[in-house]
Amino acid sequence: MSEETQQTSEVIVTNSQNTQEDRKPHNNNNNRRPNGPNNSNPNASNNKQGGGKSRRRQTLPIDESLKSMVFANQESHKQRLNPHYKLDLNSKDKIRITPLGGLGEIGGNITIFETQTEAILVDVGMSFPDEDMHGVDILIPDFSYVREIKDKIKAIIITHAHEDHIGAMPYLFKEMQFPIYGSPLPLAMIAGKFDEHHIKDFKKYLNPIEKRKVYDIGKDFKIEWMHMTHSIIDSSSLAITTAAGTVIHTGDFKIDYTPVDGYTADLHRLAYYGEKGVLCLLSDSTNSYNTVPTPSELSVAPAMDRVFAKAEGRVLLSTFSSNIHRVYQAIQYGVKYGRKVCVIGRSMERNLEICMQYDYIKLPKNIFIEPEQLADMNDKEVLIVTTGSQGETSSALFRMSIGEHRHVKIKPNDLVVLSSRAIPGNEGSISAMLNHLQRAGAKVTSEKDIHVSGHASIEEQKLMLRLVNPKFFLPIHGEYNHVMKHQETAIMCGIPERNIGIMNDGDTIEVAPKYMRKVKSVRTGKTYIDNQNNHKIDDDIVLDRQKLASDGIVMIIAQIDGQHSKMISKPVVTTFGLVADKQDKFFAKEMEEVLEHFLINIKEGLIENPRALENDLRQVVRKHIYRKMKRYPLIVPHVFIQ
Repeated sequence: MSEETQQTSEVIVTNSQNTQEDRKPHNNNNNRRPNGPNNSNPNASNNKQGGGKSRRRQTLPIDESLKSMVFANQESHKQRLNPHYKLDLNSKDKIRITPLGGLGEIGGNITIFETQTEAILVDVGMSFPDEDMHGVDILIPDFSYVREIKDKIKAIIITHAHEDHIGAMPYLFKEMQFPIYGSPLPLAMIAGKFDEHHIKDFKKYLNPIEKRKVYDIGKDFKIEWMHMTHSIIDSSSLAITTAAGTVIHTGDFKIDYTPVDGYTADLHRLAYYGEKGVLCLLSDSTNSYNTVPTPSELSVAPAMDRVFAKAEGRVLLSTFSSNIHRVYQAIQYGVKYGRKVCVIGRSMERNLEICMQYDYIKLPKNIFIEPEQLADMNDKEVLIVTTGSQGETSSALFRMSIGEHRHVKIKPNDLVVLSSRAIPGNEGSISAMLNHLQRAGAKVTSEKDIHVSGHASIEEQKLMLRLVNPKFFLPIHGEYNHVMKHQETAIMCGIPERNIGIMNDGDTIEVAPKYMRKVKSVRTGKTYIDNQNNHKIDDDIVLDRQKLASDGIVMIIAQIDGQHSKMISKPVVTTFGLVADKQDKFFAKEMEEVLEHFLINIKEGLIENPRALENDLRQVVRKHIYRKMKRYPLIVPHVFIQ
């Protein structure tokens, strides 16, 4: 076999009459044809008239011009696929990248890009609380590091208008202000938030940009916004050029070849930067496990058509208020089947109005009706577009489901269309809302074809990696397992594992043409916000609420004789969430005994310090309750010394 696999310029020529035996391995004697009685003459077959001919090799002449061109093309491929040679490896410049949110979670995106003298923020987003964060409406990033370097920050750069990328802007601006650069729709929505928070004067910091145009931000940054398809209009990827090299930040993206507005992703500019040489790519990891290419937004149209064609009563469609193209398609099909449109929900109304004001979508005014007019309409003539697809208890759809909405009561022939996927953690609230809707008699459809994702699948991630062809890669946006899966995809696309960085919030990654390394960690975390008054909730309040919810509370009021260290009367003991009402008296007696034992063994001089006395009593009661009940309730002692 080794002779048959020599250099490619040699070919094997065999006679057409060769039998199958001739192609079998020569070291198998059982497969040879006999040459005589003793099989002793290996050349006997060659001596026979008309016998089979042996294999012979013919060396073809080599065309040196072809061979040289093969080598030239191989070298061209190496240079095309290897970005290293395009970067200035002698450069001493570097850039530092620090995510303060958006890693290890879905949402809360904010990233700092920092040179020696200047810095920019990319997005300032919010996220949603867990179920155990009682009374908390939204979470915003901890801005401690932003405060630290605020004198270096030249601007805030916005990729798109989703809440997880702009939702924390008003809270940052109440403390610090910087110029804001972004495309018109995100800036219009930020302006609306400033109005809501009564900080209208800060709209002077808004600077709209033109895509495909490079803007100088400070002295160290040159930034170009490149159009990108996503589940919201007017999204962008960023080319951030510094002395160290160009960093591409994809923002949230998918590759939609047939978007509703016809504006496809600007793959040409991504390829342009990839051809020039990209130092580092930061890319969306949210859909890292999806092996099927993300469908186009237009693909929901047939399902929408079916829904409206079959609906016998009102249609109530709920989706993310920012997904304007989904709402736009639903309205188009509603109008096609002779329905008037009623938009309910503050964020839905605001977003739709902004998009119509700025001509992102065009709809005639006469198709819309007010909620007060619904009672006078025939059910088959009504489409209600509303918020609440995630089962939020304050949303319009949830209030409709429990019969508390002022204008809309669910009817038995209503069809509720949920055109969205459940955000992780919201499954329980969505299920509860569906139960309410179905008890009220509504039919609910959430078929798969009525929703498509706005994030890139594996194949689109591969396309991004191949177009940009970065030397270094930092997967962003998503939980840890999403980021790790994106790393696998990058390795498949030829990026060495050593050139891929797995970041956590707070990690500062330094990138230079020769290296990428972690240099430090900064403080990160979440700040809790009560949306009713737009105020911060202190951490200890949230912790107390969690303790109250899980372990209850014990309140002890005692009067003590300071001279004799004895109780003047029985203590008043009140509990909530710890023992049943019928056990209150028994528990109060138990606490009385604990208090008596505590006073017998009290430290000398402690009786003269009521605060220290209460702290020690709290520890004694906590230990006792844990020993007996394996619980750590919130303990509130009040001791009055006489």
